[in-house]
Amino acid sequence: MYRRLISRLSFVGGMLMLLGPWAGFTSAVVDDVALTAQTRQQITAIESIPLTLPVMVGSAASPIVKMEITATGSQKPLSITKVTASIVGEGAETEFHSVQLFCSGSDSTFRNATQFGESQATGTGKLHAFNGKQQLAEGQNYIWLAGQLKENVDIDRMVAAEIDSITFSNGEIKSFAVDPSVQRLAVSVRDAGDDGVHTYRIPGLATTNQGTLIAVYDVRRRSGGDLPGDIDVGMSRSIDGGRTWQPMKIIMDMGDDPDWRYDGVGDPAVLVDRNTGTLWVAGTWSHGNRSWHGSGPGLTPDQTGQLMLVRSDDDGVTWSEPINITHQVKRPEWCFLLQGPGKGITLHDGTLVFAAQYQDPPNPDDAKAHRLPHSTIIYSKDHGNTWHVGAGAFDDTTESQVIEIEPGVLMLNCRYNRGSVRVVMTTDDLGKTWRQHSTSQRSLIEPGSCMASLIDVDREVGADVGNWLLFSNPDSTRGRHHLTIKASPDRGLTWPDSHRLLLDEGASAGYSCMSMIDNKTVGILYEGSRSQLTFQRIAISDLVSEQSPSP
Repeated sequence: MYRRLISRLSFVGGMLMLLGPWAGFTSAVVDDVALTAQTRQQITAIESIPLTLPVMVGSAASPIVKMEITATGSQKPLSITKVTASIVGEGAETEFHSVQLFCSGSDSTFRNATQFGESQATGTGKLHAFNGKQQLAEGQNYIWLAGQLKENVDIDRMVAAEIDSITFSNGEIKSFAVDPSVQRLAVSVRDAGDDGVHTYRIPGLATTNQGTLIAVYDVRRRSGGDLPGDIDVGMSRSIDGGRTWQPMKIIMDMGDDPDWRYDGVGDPAVLVDRNTGTLWVAGTWSHGNRSWHGSGPGLTPDQTGQLMLVRSDDDGVTWSEPINITHQVKRPEWCFLLQGPGKGITLHDGTLVFAAQYQDPPNPDDAKAHRLPHSTIIYSKDHGNTWHVGAGAFDDTTESQVIEIEPGVLMLNCRYNRGSVRVVMTTDDLGKTWRQHSTSQRSLIEPGSCMASLIDVDREVGADVGNWLLFSNPDSTRGRHHLTIKASPDRGLTWPDSHRLLLDEGASAGYSCMSMIDNKTVGILYEGSRSQLTFQRIAISDLVSEQSPSP
């Protein structure tokens, strides 16, 4: 009976009509119904997808290899039943606690991946086999090889791996001969939940005269939002070049009264006085709602945000009580003045310089001029006893970084709130006047406003190691991803494609800060996709050489 009914379904003029003896009893039609013959599922493509993500020391699972399997047809769906994979490199297998396989279905990110089956011993540490059952959907399907590194692994090394074969439920075995996927190692300096903290953000990084690395950052205790809020400035210290980090210390805490929005302080920048060895950290204090949107004209804490400093004279072991320099540097008519987060510098003549930013007075009659921000600098010529401020460098710029490109000449590299490009300005009179650099709004992109890092390699190490400048930020105009270091061989005039190194392709908050560890190695602390504050050691030769590094 059902077969007879189905046999009398017919298309007439694009409409499904009911024919036969029942036709007189109904006027119902189904408009624009497409009947497609279902086909048996088959594999049409398997591809190794290039991947660049930091492999985190101590993480339970860091992705190393990514494969894309394309299937067509939905009848009798196939399943993955076995995968074999190899760890590449002499002795590399001994650096892993475990190696796992994950599937993320049609999601091309590792974010929602689930572990596939069980690992089976193969008789060799390099080769791993995984048995299980993962049904394929029509379209793209993704599998990942991931690993858990041992805690004592050398983060200067890289790891490499490959997926060798995939077995499907129809008995078909696909084998591959592709180059292994090579990933750099990293450590998490801070991540969500550490010490009960919701979010860590806004990295600053500097190397002291003793070779100690000092990392500073926002400790956002209750949420991930900016000031105002329950935020303190944290500091982590490393005496082995960033391989390990001492427990966090809170070096700025202005109170926790909920009636005053917890008196948050944040957006830190760190500076090393190269002549005295003193360390300085700047932060902005919001007494109540006295931050980017709530700060106003005036000088007192109940009117406007406060520019605070702390200092250390013992290589970051202990820190002073906060020092308020708002009255020294802020003009009363400005709405807000704060440091540019990241790091400051010592000039050839001993002047200390932080990048900074201020907001113009309120102007409700002119939207473009209302609280308009400008990047600038604050500086001290007496080792931090007194501080001064420069003039605005460029309209609607914030969160800049500063270097000295020649004695007495400063370059300010600025976040630009009106476009996906960096504004670059120079001054030879400590910010009294500014000129646009030839590369301004041309050479360096950004994802529609984001903090970046800029350092002078020679100046940081105190030696001639090639006259390189380094710049880091998300290398994108559409989102904060693809965190990249770029190197300039000519003091920032050009940034060749051959001197660019991708560190983390994943989406993140995107801020970063660099510091030279020694003549051959740069350290970078950044907001990564695998950890909120990720640290990596990068050989300068990997940036300035056109050869790809080996595992």
